Amino acid sequence: MNCNNEDKISVVINTYNAAQHLDEVLEAVKDFDEIVVCDMDSQDDTLAIAQRHGCKIVHFPRKDFSICEPARQTAIDAATSKWILVVDADEVVSPELHDYLYGLIREQGAPQGLYIPRKSYFMGKFMHCFYPDYQLRFFIKQGTYWPPIIHADPSIEGKVEKIPAERKDLALNHLADGSVQCRIGKINQYTENEVEKKKNKHYGTLALFYRPLVRFFRAYVQKGGFRDGRAGLICACYEGIYQFAAVSKLMEHRRNYM
Repeated sequence: MNCNNEDKISVVINTYNAAQHLDEVLEAVKDFDEIVVCDMDSQDDTLAIAQRHGCKIVHFPRKDFSICEPARQTAIDAATSKWILVVDADEVVSPELHDYLYGLIREQGAPQGLYIPRKSYFMGKFMHCFYPDYQLRFFIKQGTYWPPIIHADPSIEGKVEKIPAERKDLALNHLADGSVQCRIGKINQYTENEVEKKKNKHYGTLALFYRPLVRFFRAYVQKGGFRDGRAGLICACYEGIYQFAAVSKLMEHRRNYM
């Protein structure tokens, strides 16, 4: 632990029925200065696991929310350190990332925010088509605001940098290896929330063709999904389907409400 608050980092984790991976996630961040768990009315063993690891626990009422972003700011506000590392309840922080972050904040001219790459898996394999999947998860607490919108980045006052993609040893390790059924369900769930985020976007009919195709090409060819065999092809197709669903729902929303 650090005595100087200037060099302290709080890990912030939002949870809802997150018991599956939480033990491993919390064990990986035990050497940070503080762990804050912001729970959204979990019904499983999430809170018992957090208590066993000595976490600071705060609560955010789930109500009708299907995403964690509305609770992000509550979790951040509950932290007491100068620096914040936001980790999802299915992401593991490597020892190398721990050491890198503490070294970074001791440097003169350290950035106020840092994008961290994330490694994801499907069918038991690392997916090139998702990497580096940059997440803006490390930042100075003061002046930072996290919008309550799906897949939103926090608003940070100051310089923001990225960890180089080739530093895979510093990437967050995304444990969730969703089934086909799970991924299809998430496409429907996440695109519902995309409507609110992008409701002012104006897409023409051609967007139903080019946006899915561009996303597929990027995932399968540019990012190397072809190296992942059949699983890579399936994931690249899901990337295109996600875009098709999102654009379709936005068109439906504009027809019904605008």
